[in-house]
Amino acid sequence: MKALSEKNAGIAASLTLAISAKAKQLQAQGIDVVSFGAGEPDFNTPENIRNAAIERINKGGNGYTPASGLLELKEAICRKLARDNGLEYTSKNIVVSNGAKHSLNNVLMAICNPGDEVLIPGPYWVSYYELVKLADGEPVIVETTAANDFTVTIETLNAALTPKTKAIMINSPNNPTGAVYSEALLRQIGDFAVENDLYIISDEIYEKLIYDEKHVSVASFSEAIKERTIVVNGLSKAYAMTGWRIGYTASNEAIAKIMSNIQSHATSNPNTIAQYAGIEALDGNQDTIETMRRAFDERRQYMVKTIAAMKGITCVNPKGAFYVMMDVSSFYGKKVNNLHIEDSLSFADALLETDRVAVIPGIAFGADQYVRLSYATSMDNIVEGLKRIETFIGKIEA
Repeated sequence: MKALSEKNAGIAASLTLAISAKAKQLQAQGIDVVSFGAGEPDFNTPENIRNAAIERINKGGNGYTPASGLLELKEAICRKLARDNGLEYTSKNIVVSNGAKHSLNNVLMAICNPGDEVLIPGPYWVSYYELVKLADGEPVIVETTAANDFTVTIETLNAALTPKTKAIMINSPNNPTGAVYSEALLRQIGDFAVENDLYIISDEIYEKLIYDEKHVSVASFSEAIKERTIVVNGLSKAYAMTGWRIGYTASNEAIAKIMSNIQSHATSNPNTIAQYAGIEALDGNQDTIETMRRAFDERRQYMVKTIAAMKGITCVNPKGAFYVMMDVSSFYGKKVNNLHIEDSLSFADALLETDRVAVIPGIAFGADQYVRLSYATSMDNIVEGLKRIETFIGKIEA
């Protein structure tokens, strides 16, 4: 048989989804596993949004919509961006897609030519790297450190800049670190992009889940920055709508038109019923967002305090999203129950094997000294899971 696609054969599967699937498989077998895996709110979608979907189903008329989304939903997104972010757009600037991941794919397909480099701060969300490759771009990781709260500096961006650099990927609040970029730093990044003729891909999917800080969109600083920024957002995290698959972008009209054309051939429109539910999410009562945010904040504080008291482990206090990065590198080169711990993957495997706790290896995010824990799970699970991790650590031999 003839060879398959070389480019796509080299795309790695999502390790976060793989670990979560393994944990669910064990749970389905009746094994008691505590999972700190994939980032999915453990709350039900708010009742007003669910009711809006049911009402639309009963009303009928749920056929195809324009490929880039319902006009009514685009107008609701424009109202949201003006209300929450100080950004003025029209429906021509908006493309609604099948989740924010699909939106990111559209963005990269629209702006990348073969060999174009995209700067990605590391640790990075697992799909960024592969999505750039799928668009024939070259991912360039700009390393950050815990000492700098996992944010880039203009110096590190300058060091990574080449004539091939096309764009900067910013994710604030960040998955996996929970880092939140300050307004001052975002202004510097915006000016850097203008000075070097770069696009900014601003992934703001966690904007509503932020603690002790405030969210600022980089596109809000000036028209020059806004013109070259593609804002990516969606409904999954803020409204507990992960399975509804509604993401969106806001960009200049030229980029929006290319993305719309790409989507018209790749998927056509996003789910029609979910789009109508999305209008209610954006325009309806917003109280549930704060309820969920406070619950996540309580869990965050407990996790950070408990982890800090564990021997041989450190973590940085996340300022947003719902993840903690736990530095477990002090255990590398050791073993537990004859299982050798050499890196984040073997640490995660041993933890799942011996004490039935699922965490995501940091190597998935380009940060092998860490494992990621999600606190998008109940407090009971968090308490039990952290107890098991502490028990596991106590078993590790020198």
